[in-house]
Amino acid sequence: MNISGVGYTRLCASPSIPRMSINFDYLRRNPSAGLLAVQLLGFLLYPLMETSPSSRALFGAFGLVVLGAALWVVRRSPWLTWLGLLLALPVVVLSMVAAVSPGTKILVWTAALESLFYFYATGSLIAYMLQDWVATTDELFAAGATFTLLAWAFAYAYAVCDAIFPGSFAAAGGIAEARTWMELLYLSVAVLSSVGLSDIVPATPMARAIVMLESFAGVMYIALVVSRLISMGNISRHSGFPE
Repeated sequence: MNISGVGYTRLCASPSIPRMSINFDYLRRNPSAGLLAVQLLGFLLYPLMETSPSSRALFGAFGLVVLGAALWVVRRSPWLTWLGLLLALPVVVLSMVAAVSPGTKILVWTAALESLFYFYATGSLIAYMLQDWVATTDELFAAGATFTLLAWAFAYAYAVCDAIFPGSFAAAGGIAEARTWMELLYLSVAVLSSVGLSDIVPATPMARAIVMLESFAGVMYIALVVSRLISMGNISRHSGFPE
């Protein structure tokens, strides 16, 4: 098919191509923004992925996407990248095995390793944000991404606790029974943000211990990390440092 000179010129001058290039360049410079977007998207997609085997397969695939996004951001931090790979590779393998032949032990080990990986990614991003006294745009996105990573880490810890100690979590005023992933993630976000709006409550001593640890982590994250990041932002504006 021939393209006239005028048509070819219009095609080359199309604003969509430069716009896509700008978006990819922005994500390259601010990978924490991409991680935060994927994490927030997960809040909306996960409720649609827990009702059937095919949905659970999609659930696992999306979890691997989030894992890859977290690993991509972790590479920018001063922590050892090989440690992230050492934690991530078993998770990928076990997730694939669980998709083909799901079993309680495999799911517990997968959740435990994912919890460790997200705790590692959380610490790595905190180290990245606090490595200097300049608050960049990416570090501001990292503050939000770190919060979601910490929420996911504790949610996986809840899943392990619920598997080892059945009935660890109960609906408010209801019977303690196995909870879905979305219920545990909802509890984790509610506890970490200290809003106290969850209708899922810990029902065993170990579950209460983990909830107390997350409550403490949420308070300390706001008090130490976020407040310091705000101070760094003020220093950057008054000193004229580029973002």
